[in-house]
Amino acid sequence: MEFGRVPEKKLNEIDFVLPQDTPFNDTVLSGNKVASPKVYLGCSKWGRTEWVGKIYPPKTDEKDFLPHYASHYNSIELNATHYKIHHARSISRWAEKTKGTGFLYCPKMYKGVTHEKSLYGKDSITDEFITGLRAFEEQLGPIFIQVSESFGTTRRSELFSFLKLLPTDLQFFVEVRHPDWFSNETIKSELLSFLKDHKMGLVITDTSGRRDCAHMLLTIPKAFIRYVGNSLHPTDYTRINEWVEHIKLWIEKGVEEVYFFMHMHDEAYSPELTVFMVDKLNEACGLNLKKPVFVKKPQTLF
Repeated sequence: MEFGRVPEKKLNEIDFVLPQDTPFNDTVLSGNKVASPKVYLGCSKWGRTEWVGKIYPPKTDEKDFLPHYASHYNSIELNATHYKIHHARSISRWAEKTKGTGFLYCPKMYKGVTHEKSLYGKDSITDEFITGLRAFEEQLGPIFIQVSESFGTTRRSELFSFLKLLPTDLQFFVEVRHPDWFSNETIKSELLSFLKDHKMGLVITDTSGRRDCAHMLLTIPKAFIRYVGNSLHPTDYTRINEWVEHIKLWIEKGVEEVYFFMHMHDEAYSPELTVFMVDKLNEACGLNLKKPVFVKKPQTLF
């Protein structure tokens, strides 16, 4: 992911400290730890050839990447669905490869809906997109809706009208990127209230050059985090330590589900940072999350 990328020499100048929990979150979380909070970690693609001989066995064929990926991670942020509509037949083939494992697919909405012209009049294509996703059956996790960085707050009625038409039996998260969504307190409050009332989540995006997108706001007792690391730069580890502490806090306050997706400017190094995070999370939160197992010793900077 290139969103929010800054030159490496600038990374040590950035304040990566996450905002403190807000009073608004206290209206969403019960304040009591749930018996078995669900935590899902993943990346955005399973088709990484750089992982062959690393976490995929040497000479692994691409058709076998998905089941190998699912042996290391319990979910995926499925960006493939952003670029074309996948119909039930192809989605069923993916689902069959991970059936019975508890693995979840978290698809990104098709760009033909979200990034091309208006959100008005997209009922038919949205229905087609969602019909295909239902073939995941019990493996379908939250669907996230990203609007472009140029999609500003003057279009909020358009956004809200679109969201109201979505099926209520599925879980949706929304990612907004235009700075005005975060800088205008009145509009931010309107967005939060709308999502809370409609039981939709707000995506948290932690990327170096856009600290406002790491807003730490919850509108439902579930969190969806898109973390963008810098290819094992030392700040990646301190940032992950911050996330572990914050997830632990949310679990103590009653968060029910956490979805954390690892992105890198060089995705070859996502498994290394995943291992670091899983070890920290398991220790801090008493979890038993799976983590990548390396064919050969991984590169580390810690």
